[in-house]
Amino acid sequence: MHSVFSRGAEPRVLERHRRGESGQGLVEYALILIMVSIVAILILIAMGGQLNSMFSDIVAVLPPH
Repeated sequence: MHSVFSRGAEPRVLERHRRGESGQGLVEYALILIMVSIVAILILIAMGGQLNSMFSDIVAVLPPH
């Protein structure tokens, strides 16, 4: 069987796929997304009271409709 790509000109995407690294990038992005989500949740938990107070103050200033 004849390959479309010459031996040294194979695209990096196909080369990574052959070496089993194609899913590695996806896993890394997923881990980053999970860590950012955890940090965001922790910040919201820590600042929950302050945010509630801030939104209550804003609602109190708004005129009734």
